[in-house]
Amino acid sequence: MHNVVVLALDQVIPFDLSTPIEVFTRTRLPDGRPAYRVRVCSEHAEVDAGHFTLRADWGLAALADADTVIVPGTADPARPPSPTVRAALCAAAARGTRIASICSGTFVLAAAGLLDGLRATTHWAAADRLAAAHPAVEVDPDVLYVDNGQVLTSAGAAAGLDLCLHLIRRDHGSAVAADAARLSVMPLEREGGQAQFVVRRERTAPAGSRLEPLLRWMADHADRPLTVAEIAVRAGTSPRTLTRRFREQTGTTPLQWLHRQRVHQAQHLLETTDHPVERIAERVGFGSPTAFRDRFRRVAGTSPQAYRRAFQGHR
Repeated sequence: MHNVVVLALDQVIPFDLSTPIEVFTRTRLPDGRPAYRVRVCSEHAEVDAGHFTLRADWGLAALADADTVIVPGTADPARPPSPTVRAALCAAAARGTRIASICSGTFVLAAAGLLDGLRATTHWAAADRLAAAHPAVEVDPDVLYVDNGQVLTSAGAAAGLDLCLHLIRRDHGSAVAADAARLSVMPLEREGGQAQFVVRRERTAPAGSRLEPLLRWMADHADRPLTVAEIAVRAGTSPRTLTRRFREQTGTTPLQWLHRQRVHQAQHLLETTDHPVERIAERVGFGSPTAFRDRFRRVAGTSPQAYRRAFQGHR
């Protein structure tokens, strides 16, 4: 039987903690036997879980015979794990133990040095913070999970479920994983490379910046085929100066910023209407459906049709 140890740290996110426990505990082999033994361990007997306190039956010594260690997210990802926890994780990694994280649990693995030189992901809202705090980690905020073989990381809570199903498929094959997915009322086909379906907002201009009213005007007129020259006239400056100011204050160019605004608007229409993609492309200001599909995939990491299926599956 495969031993799974869930490492609970203070301020653990309850959903992140319960997901691997529920998924692995319910998984059965074809002959009906449990596929996993699941234990929850912690450095201390009691763990702060926000609205309640939980007791862990096992200490860090449980990592010694674990086949897989799961590190759930915590409410304070900037809080580093204790030296004892870091040492226990490093010792487990040195023994060849498989180690995976859910959501902000990636920060714990990064703090232990287990992600140096590797690609990793976390919740999109924390990706910039992870990259800044751990420059040796290649942070990819646009996927559900990353499998490096021994070390795996996942994005938000739902992506943690995808990761658990992926591990079951690795261990016991697709049939067992499919049964586990059905028990979780979850599709098995969401692959790790699928986008998190979130377009991260661009940096906005600083408060009081001369670009603020221009950005509002551009957003209001994103459905028009605006050019850099036209935007520069509106701003009362040259195209070259406009582009320089945009890069300095938003980190992108005027047209790239505009394309992202159009994709934001398209996301809303894909979520709330049944308009054909061609009509949406026209409404949000793209010259052709082909150009729209290409830009949408570049910004959102998936196709308009896949995005709609994800958010309108009930319609």
